[in-house]
Parts: sequence; C-alpha cells; structure tokens
Amino acid sequence: MKQGNIKVALVGNPNAGKSTLFNALTGLRQKTGNFPGVTVEKKSGTFKLSGADGQPELSAIIVDLPGTYSIYPKSRDETVVMDILANPKHPDFPDVVVVVADASNLQRNLLLFTEVNDLGLPCVLALNMLDVAASMNLTVNAVQLAMKLNVPVVRINARTGEGINQLKEAVRQVVERSEHSAFAYFYEPKENEIRLIEEVKAMYALDNDYVALQYVCQHDNFSFLEKPARVALDKLIEKHAFDENLFLAEETVSRYEKIKPIVNKSVKSAGQTEQPYWTRKLDSVLLHPFWGYVMFAAVLILVFQAIFSWATYPVDLLDAGIAASIEWTKGVLPEGILNDLITDGIMAGLGGILLFIPPIAILFALVSILEESGYMARVMVIMDKLMRKFGLNGRSVVPLISGVACAVPAIMTTRSISSRYERLLTILVTPLMSCSARLPIYTILIALVVPSTKVLGFLNMQGLVLFGLYLLGLVGALGTAWLLSLFIPRKEPGYFMLEMPSYKLPRWGHVAFTMYDSVRSFVLEAGKVIMSISIILWVLSSYGPGDRMENAEAQVVATMRNAPQEQVNAAISSVKLENSYAGQFGHFIEPAIRPLGYDWKIGIALLASFAAREVFVGTMATIYSISGDFEDVPTVKERLIKEKNPETGQAMFTPAVSFSLLIFYVFAMMCMSTIAVVHRETHGWKWPLIQLAYLMTLAYVSAFVVYQVLS
Repeated sequence: MKQGNIKVALVGNPNAGKSTLFNALTGLRQKTGNFPGVTVEKKSGTFKLSGADGQPELSAIIVDLPGTYSIYPKSRDETVVMDILANPKHPDFPDVVVVVADASNLQRNLLLFTEVNDLGLPCVLALNMLDVAASMNLTVNAVQLAMKLNVPVVRINARTGEGINQLKEAVRQVVERSEHSAFAYFYEPKENEIRLIEEVKAMYALDNDYVALQYVCQHDNFSFLEKPARVALDKLIEKHAFDENLFLAEETVSRYEKIKPIVNKSVKSAGQTEQPYWTRKLDSVLLHPFWGYVMFAAVLILVFQAIFSWATYPVDLLDAGIAASIEWTKGVLPEGILNDLITDGIMAGLGGILLFIPPIAILFALVSILEESGYMARVMVIMDKLMRKFGLNGRSVVPLISGVACAVPAIMTTRSISSRYERLLTILVTPLMSCSARLPIYTILIALVVPSTKVLGFLNMQGLVLFGLYLLGLVGALGTAWLLSLFIPRKEPGYFMLEMPSYKLPRWGHVAFTMYDSVRSFVLEAGKVIMSISIILWVLSSYGPGDRMENAEAQVVATMRNAPQEQVNAAISSVKLENSYAGQFGHFIEPAIRPLGYDWKIGIALLASFAAREVFVGTMATIYSISGDFEDVPTVKERLIKEKNPETGQAMFTPAVSFSLLIFYVFAMMCMSTIAVVHRETHGWKWPLIQLAYLMTLAYVSAFVVYQVLS
C-alpha cells in the first residue's frame, strides 16, 4: 500500500463533467496556480479515502487536467496532459487516473480512456451523465463494461453527488492493487515499429510499448526531454522510416474498431436515440440565425439589469456603513498622523474594496448559471459565424466572454486556439472586453449622471447604459480584430469544433462556490493592490517637496483669518493636497488630460489605476477624504457629486466628464497584470507594447471626442 498522499489525475473530454466532479470531490479544499514550468492554469484539491479493514483514512491530492479528446494535443493546454502522464518524475504524476466519460456519447469518450489505459497507468472509469443518456433512450451496463475493459467502472452523477463514495472506494482499491491491466487497445505494430519501440525503450529505460511510441510521436511537446534527446529520437524516426501521420490515422481507426463492439455489448437503446426534447426545442430558438442573437442580447440586458437592481441596496448600506465607521474612528482616535493614516488611508481604501463586492458577486453568479445551464456553449456556436468575419473563430468567444470576468485568465484560455494567427488576434483584443475591474468605475460614474428611471416600464436606464458599455467593448474588440487582421499575415487555416451539451438545471452549490471564489479573489488579489495603492497615495498626498505644503497652509490662514474654522480647515486640506507629491504629479499631467475634461485630482487616479483599473474609485475616495472639502458629506458617491470645477464653479463630474471617463476606461489598457500576461503568452515585448500603444490611443481619442461633443 502506498504511503503518504495519493495522487489522482482527473482526465476527460471537454463537457464530460470533469470540473463538476472535481468540485464535488474537493468542495472548498481547492487551490489554483500554474503547472510547473508552463503558464497553464492548474486546479488541485484534496479529498479523503476511507481506510480498508479499520485502517486510517487516506488523503488524496487530485489534479484536474485540461479537457482533451485524445492524448494527442491540438492546443497548448492539451500538451500538459501527456507532459504529466508520460513523465513519472513530474510532481503531479498520478497513482491513479480517473477518466470521466459522458455516458450519452460513450464510443467517443472511450477513445481517450483506451489511450490513457495503454500508457500503463492504473485507471478508474467514471460514467457520468447517465441521466442524459437515459433521456436519449440509452441504457449503459456498467458491469458489462467493466468486464470488457478489465477496469473498475463507477456510475456517478457529478452534479448531484450520486456515486461519489463508490468512486472513492474504487480509487482506494486500485491504489491497493499492485498489478495493472495489461489489455492493449492500440493496433498491432508493424515490424519496423516493433524495432523502433524496442530501441526507444532501451534508450530511455521504458517498460511500456505505448509510452515508447508517444516518445516517438510527441517528443517535441515533452518539456522534460532535452534537445539532444529530441534529436536522437528524430534520428531513430528517420532510421526506421516511421510515418507519424500514418500511424496516428491507423491507430485511431484501430481503436474505434475495438471500441465499437464493446459499446454495442454494453449500451442498449430503446427506441430512437436523440437529444432530449427540451434541448431540441430550445436549440431551435437559441441557435437560430436571427433569434439566437436576439436572445443573447436579451440575456445580457437582464444580467446588467440585475446587477444594478439587486446590488443597489447592499452597496448603499455598505457605503453608509463605511462612512459612519470612518467618521466614528476619526472622533475616537486622537488627532494626528496615525488617525489620518487609519481613516483616510486604510479605511478609505478598504471602502474601495468592500463597496463593490455585491455587484461582482452578482455578475459571477449569473455568468456561472449561464455556464452550468449549457447556454454558454450555444453562445459560442452562434458567435462563430460572426467571429470569422473579423479574423477570429468560435473558440475566440471563450476568452472574450471570460474577459468579462478578468482579462488575465481570459488571455491564458487562448491556448485552446490551435491557430497561432487567431490566437494572437484574440490576445490583442481581449482587453477590450469590460472586465469586472471596470465594474466599480462603471457603477459609480453611471450612478452620478444617469437617472434611475424605468424604460418601457421595467428596464432600468442605468442598467441599459451599463449594457451599452459592455456592448461597446465587444464592438471595439471585433472592429479592432478586423483591422489588425489586415496587417497580421495568416499562415495556417483555423477551425472550430465544440461538443454541444444538453441543458441542465444549475447546481446551486457550484454557483455559490463560484460566487464565493470570485469575491475572495477580488478581495485578496485586487484588494491587496487597492490597499497598497491607497496607503502609498495617502503618503504621497500627505507629504510634499520642501516646505511647499507649510507655506500654502500659512497663506490660507493669513487670507481666511476671519472665516469660520471649518472652512479654514477644509481650505487648508485642499491646498496641502494640491501641493503634495501626489498633487504635483497630477498637475504635471493635467495639460495632457485637460482636453478630456479631467483635472489634476482625476489625473492622480488615472496614474494609480495603471496598477489595476479598480483602484480608480478607491483612489478618488482617498483623495477626497484627504482634501477635506466636504466634512459633512461622508459617502464616496456624495463626495463626487459635491466636487466643484474650480474654473467654472459648477459640478466637476458633469455628464460630459463622466461619460468621457467611462469611454476612456472601456478602451484603456490600464492593467499591469494584463500587460505582463500578454508578454508571457507572446514570448516578447513586441505585441504587449503594440497593444498598449493602440489601446491608449483609442481610449484618449474616444474620450476626447465624447467630452467635446457633450460639452
């Protein structure tokens, strides 16, 4: 029996329910990161296995490998699967592989299982989506299938948790069993291939014929092989006249020939087999060439309506609560630097984090519902025709939709796009999709200048404006992709292949976990940046070069000798901020941003938001807390409303200024993390710098036009 933690790899086709099973097994015991040596997201977690015959529980570490239809990769993320399964020295090399199979399409799913099994790895086959198979009049005999495949086969329902305990027991038994099935599914090797296999096995101390063949076929993808080893394998291929393409074609045909009788014996059909009734009815509308787009637009409008309608009350309560807490703390603590740091720096920055938890939680919950229900796959299909007109393909929809959450993981998902040309175009335009970091900016500025009136009796005007901003980002992404496609040469054709899942009711536990995970990520990741920037800003806003701040204060005291003390204090805070380091930075860039309608205070926020877009609101909160102009106006929103333009004496955040800022943030590349991930994915600074230049130019020109027109 293995000592220590058991390592389990989760393998399966896309949409087979692999991620759902991972969530069911691990619950909240999950973490994300990257696989060692590659920029591919890694999801891992732990679960417990009951011990046999009174033995203590065993702890299992499970890794969710990228979805793939076979072990032969067609995209960058799929290369991870064999990079782990063919390398026993890899830190994630498994003791057991759980292959998740869609029971409603068993023949295709068994192709991957037979390939993994032939690698000599202990396997458990988890039959998922049996309810979908039943709705298609299909019955799967798991016992018969286990006998034919000579591996444990477990019936599960990953969405409801049915069969999870039996799966854990099967994993434990496979670990305890030392021997492995020697049943081979690949076709009989030819004479020259037999000699090649033996030489490769001897050269690399391998004991499995199929692993040796993978060294031959996939050595260029194996990160664990050094260049001399790859060159040696190329020489062996040439020596034995091995035709890789012919082998792959013959092997696939041979596998399906052996799989077909197994499926025929194990799967029985009663009547006509087809997609469930409601799936066909809904698809007739949602995949319609006209109504499909109408329904997608309607769904998006409802999502943004919900964000404003549902988030208003908790946001207002949090805003008032934070303001009251700051006011109370100011009164309790003795006056001085510590008081100012805690209230104007830390608590104001904390308010910039907490204030936007409700809309972000609602956004991620609704997106999760769309994904869980199966609707998001339909969106990818109907958008494929549109994408191709702009130089992209259907798989580009995945990162573009993911970009609504965050551009960083969205750009990383472009690895599933096999065409380098289409992948590069997608990377370059994904930041134009309005991510959740923009949501705090959108919500606060829209609330300032857009009335909360009803349109057609049930649509909120603020929600419609928010929808318009997201739609503008999508239009900008598609238009930019088309323009860039005129200058970037295409060297290979692209294709789009996606299996259509049946519709399902969302599993509310998974929706809740997604919402919790997104909020936690925002608070811990973005929150650290916001808090750091807030404290740095407080320092830069509280201190200045030389004695400028002291001289400015003395001048105010001299000129306002007969004014009430509250007005004097407010004026002192304002001129000290203007003469601080932060104020000097703001004044330095003010000539460049003045044509957009922005003053030096907004300039400070623009500079700070290069670290992360969502810092803008927290920065404004910190600036107006320090300026002290509105001691009787506690909330961030009210402070922005009361801010005056020193030149006109009117409100600073007019519709012209607010919409100019909104348009600027729709297009601006205000995120260092995104620049960093583009550099990593494109392996150089050429494309990140091009991306930064064109997006900032587009943002500036668009904001300038909007301000000039509206003013």
